[in-house]
Order: sequence, then C-alpha cells, then structure tokens
Amino acid sequence: MNKTELIAAIAEKADVTKIQARKNLEAFLDVTIDALGKGDKIFLAGFGTFSVIKRSARQGRNPQTKKVMTIPAKNIVKFKAGAELNATI
Repeated sequence: MNKTELIAAIAEKADVTKIQARKNLEAFLDVTIDALGKGDKIFLAGFGTFSVIKRSARQGRNPQTKKVMTIPAKNIVKFKAGAELNATI
C-alpha cells in the first residue's frame, strides 16, 4: 500500500474526505518525525512502539573491492509491534 492508497483507506474508514485524511496523515507523520528527532518514544497501545536507537560504528567490507572500511555510527528508527498487531498478522 502506498501513501495515496493509505489516504483513500483512511478517508473511507473514518468517513472523511481524502483532503482531510491527507492532512491528518501528514500531521501524524510530522509529529512522529519531530518526536523521534528529539529522541522521544512513541507508544501506540496495541499497535506498537517507535523509538530511536544509536547504532555504533562497525567494520564492514566493500563487496566489490573486498576492502575493509569503517561504517560510521548513526541513529536508526526501531519499531516494535504490539501484542494486538502481532495477533492479527
């Protein structure tokens, strides 16, 4: 499902227009990005938890040249599915 299909599904399920559904989805995404950027966790009961973890620097290998290289440390977003979501999948 892409973003357009998700907006259409939200509009139908919530009985709102696609424009309202798009605004709501974009607002959710903006708030989520802002919160994760600050290092906060987002917990949605029954759905899951979004959090940011720091991945430390590590050694890797370039598959073309076989040369060893250092992969720098970075922050990544982690999602852990909630019990209700796991039960439906």
